[in-house]
Amino acid sequence: MTTPKPPLEAGFLLLPLPGFSLLALGGFVDKLRFSADEEDHSQQRYCCWQLVGLEACAVNASSGVPVEVETLMAPEGFTGYDYLVIFGPRTTQAAQAMAPSYQTLLRQAARRGLTLVAVDNASFLLAQCGLLKGYQVVVHWRHLAEYKNAFPNSRIRERDLYCIDGKRATCAGGCATVDLAVELLARHSGRELALKGLADMLVDESRGSHHALRSLSEAPGQSRLVGRAIALMRQNLAKTLSIEQLSHQLGVSRRQLDRLFVDNLGRSARQHWYGMRMQHCHWRLLNSTHPIGLLGLEIGIHDSSYLSKQFKRYFGVTPQQLRSQARNQKDRGRKAIGEVFLTPEMPGE
Repeated sequence: MTTPKPPLEAGFLLLPLPGFSLLALGGFVDKLRFSADEEDHSQQRYCCWQLVGLEACAVNASSGVPVEVETLMAPEGFTGYDYLVIFGPRTTQAAQAMAPSYQTLLRQAARRGLTLVAVDNASFLLAQCGLLKGYQVVVHWRHLAEYKNAFPNSRIRERDLYCIDGKRATCAGGCATVDLAVELLARHSGRELALKGLADMLVDESRGSHHALRSLSEAPGQSRLVGRAIALMRQNLAKTLSIEQLSHQLGVSRRQLDRLFVDNLGRSARQHWYGMRMQHCHWRLLNSTHPIGLLGLEIGIHDSSYLSKQFKRYFGVTPQQLRSQARNQKDRGRKAIGEVFLTPEMPGE
């Protein structure tokens, strides 16, 4: 192997409760680990990293697994780092609420020339700190509408896995951290070192930033055009785009699109899009404390009273009743087995 450039050095900033994604951290760390030495000895020779935080403690991942902070984060410690990778917490509200605690530190890191890398909901933290102004941003698809609503002037790269824009990088999270790590390594130390170890990780190849997830839009046996339509629907939850306009973008007639949806999903395109909006609102009600009016803006409904009626018609309960039921369920769980953090999955579309 040819002698690479100076080692890539990174600090991994773990944000506390309600927990960061262990999958995202593990993917990033292991990609560096396999590229860090000439053999699989896990020695930090060509890549160096530390787990950093504001205080010496164990930070729990969203799964409850504790990860120990190795080094306290301070401005004088920025000297050796090329990248400060921030792993966001499970909720966007928590990420934004952390801005007062982390803003000074993150701005100092930026002034010292570090590339700030936001993974998962850490993009909400950087945006809240004013550190993503003018930069292109990638956000996890589940929080896309929320990010647009919170930061309406943002330059969002929809459906991308990650984006590197100058001294900022953002990543949707999950397994995409492996792909981001490959790209950062390629730019810093060359493609040969960047690709090293993918086979050991049982990864066929690294994905580019524009890779489109088939699992987001296509189901087994589902029409490719229906998959494209669903992807467009997801991107335009907050817009008053009509089915006719959607059909025009897809190059088919409204009648043809409806026929494909009925054949593939048993309901019309309008019914499916309406269901997606309701399901989004349901998930957000359980995973945030935002008022119903704000959640309505994320799905293009500006009248909270109308949204409440539509929500009850669809789910059989009002938004307030759903949240009350969730709180009662949490309380019962705490009494039975101690603190329980519920992470409801978004119902199938």
